[in-house]
Amino acid sequence: MSWNDPNASAEAQKYDNPIPSRELILSTITAQGEVTHQQLAKAFNIDDPDQFDALGNRLKAMVRDGQVNRDGRPYRYRTVTQHDVVSGTVSAHPKGFGFVLLRDMPDLFLHEKQMRWVFNGDKVDAIGTSTDNRGRTEGRIVDVTERHQNQFIGTLAQDEDGYCVELGSPNNHQPISVTDENVQALDAKLGNPVKVDVIDWPNQHEFATGKIAEVLTGDNDRELIIETTLLNYDIPFEFSEAALKQANDYQEPTNKDLKGRTDLRELPLVTIDGADARDFDDAVFAEKRSGGNYRVLVAIADVSYYVTPNSALDQEAYERGTSVYFPHRVIPMLPEVLSNGLCSLNPDVDRLCMVADIKVSRAGKVTGYEFYPAVMNSQARLTYDQVNDYFANPKDDSLPKSLTGNKAVKKSVDTMHQLYELLLKKREERHAMEFETVETYIEFNEKGGIAAILPRTRGDAHKLIEECMLLANTCAANFALKNELPVLYRNHDKPDGEKSMRIHEYAKNFGLSFPEENPTQEDYQRIIEATKDRPDAISVHSMLLRSMMQANYSPDNIGHFGLAYDEYSHFTSPIRRYPDLMLHRAIKAKVTNSKQPVMDFSLEGAGTQTSDTERRAEKASRFVESWLKCHYMKDHVGEEFDGVVTTVTNFGLFVTLKDLYIDGLVHISNVGDDFFVYDERQQQLVGKDKGTLFGLGDSVRVKVAGVNMDLLQIDFDLQSKLQSSEMNRTEASPTKKKRRRSSGNGSNGNSKKS
Repeated sequence: MSWNDPNASAEAQKYDNPIPSRELILSTITAQGEVTHQQLAKAFNIDDPDQFDALGNRLKAMVRDGQVNRDGRPYRYRTVTQHDVVSGTVSAHPKGFGFVLLRDMPDLFLHEKQMRWVFNGDKVDAIGTSTDNRGRTEGRIVDVTERHQNQFIGTLAQDEDGYCVELGSPNNHQPISVTDENVQALDAKLGNPVKVDVIDWPNQHEFATGKIAEVLTGDNDRELIIETTLLNYDIPFEFSEAALKQANDYQEPTNKDLKGRTDLRELPLVTIDGADARDFDDAVFAEKRSGGNYRVLVAIADVSYYVTPNSALDQEAYERGTSVYFPHRVIPMLPEVLSNGLCSLNPDVDRLCMVADIKVSRAGKVTGYEFYPAVMNSQARLTYDQVNDYFANPKDDSLPKSLTGNKAVKKSVDTMHQLYELLLKKREERHAMEFETVETYIEFNEKGGIAAILPRTRGDAHKLIEECMLLANTCAANFALKNELPVLYRNHDKPDGEKSMRIHEYAKNFGLSFPEENPTQEDYQRIIEATKDRPDAISVHSMLLRSMMQANYSPDNIGHFGLAYDEYSHFTSPIRRYPDLMLHRAIKAKVTNSKQPVMDFSLEGAGTQTSDTERRAEKASRFVESWLKCHYMKDHVGEEFDGVVTTVTNFGLFVTLKDLYIDGLVHISNVGDDFFVYDERQQQLVGKDKGTLFGLGDSVRVKVAGVNMDLLQIDFDLQSKLQSSEMNRTEASPTKKKRRRSSGNGSNGNSKKS
């Protein structure tokens, strides 16, 4: 040995043919800056082949452990510096691995050993170490900078080491140890759901330790999963004392509150919402004007009057960003004393509002508008079903008297229906998209379990209100742009090139053209119209929807591609969306000649915050619904159902059950007795030997094979194909299929023999 290693004796005790220690290697690399394996061996006068290989293996291990980085070919090794450290958020996978999510660069993959330190959502500093055989950059956690949560809900369990709380997905890799005394003090039983606080965080060798704070045996499954989701997604659900005090100190409107407001209390404004709605933030009125023109009033609760800038209420609303909707439960953006009280346009009480007063020509074009603060008194609380029934039969005796017995209300609703038909034509002219999709809602039994999953219907009443809201939102965006107000716009970008190309290839199934890039709304609408009456329309339109970009909030207006508007904002729901509240404040300040409020946050920051909280709410809602559906299907394993193929992938078919609207996977190994190849362009699985086709819209019969609650995945076994959709009915011979693949039809070669 010809190197001076302070750890030489330790190395000699461990190895018969020792090599430089990690400490010596690090100091040598630091001194030289960057070195190759060959250069390092030369520096240590290593010419023995076994020692040379051992040095290479040690370098690989040091890369793996984040002690050195390597770049280029041949690899050049350098010490890790602060420049190499990145900050991100841990995303845990139910199978035990995870990722560090990074904003402006590819995510880092975390092995199970790295995940021992962290829970889902923790913020960490990490470094990239090496690239695995799937091309992923592997990461090593340097430091946990912020814990996402310190309280969890799980199930009390026991093993040879004692009691622990087992957590559900995505933290099922992290049991939390609890003491016998803690369990006995609360009389907790094995299998009980419990709420546990973390005392000591996990490390490489030990799990976290905690203390059970509450046994949750009184909660049903729905309540438990919602509580768990609120914690896991870091959704605030308790208001501060200061926010509650501010909300509770407000009283019913007095003459002082009405000063400077337009009095609309005699106008037959009404609210039209779902039957289960508890807050009513928009009211509408319409009348005919001379020459066949229209006047439409959209009155929105004046939330900005109560939620003052930078106050305790405002800070809570900003942090939440939006209300979160779960089955049979809402986590409101504002305390219920406001959202269901003073800021809800309940019938027969005075309410403060902001009004979009809009003039529309008989051709359906907006010819003018104005905004102003007002006071109103709703003359009816109507539901979509009631108004739809009224449109179907105005003399129906079961209709509410607040509609049929009030001539002014009735006249206004009739006028709105006429206007809706005009606006529908304008919608068609600008090629705004109207996809055939199914929205469902869940009915529960007394124990909190699913009793039924039912489709929501959207009649003229629902669409009428939607068009009125669109009118108000577009006028508000136009007003904000003209006056350069500090607001957020609701942007929806056009699809990117990759997604456009996918639809371009897929449209050939219908004999339709679609551009390879820069599609217009008209291009989409052409496919929508051509397929809307097909039995597989929902499957086709779901794929079109998946090609769309996500909408977001930004201070810069780029328009809304899906709605086909050049300018668009959110004005109509300040009770449940913070961007609407911001827009109200800005418009009110302008029309009342007041100073624009100075906020504690930047516009750019607000755009990021409200977009992120919207995504968070959507993910949490989807998670709860998926969990409930999976939990429900556990009782139906082995049963058969009819379904429709809604997604085709290289690993199988996703099938939606016709009566339950629940999705599950038929793995490619369970599709049939053939060798299947995935045709991405045609969205089909093609049988190589028998020419069997499976594609979007096919009707199939499946058996529930299993339910994985950690992955929230339902597995189906295919029993039979009931009917092919129109595009999948030409089943070519195996020979023809082979020729088609060899000509480059887009198959990626993923296949499986069952």
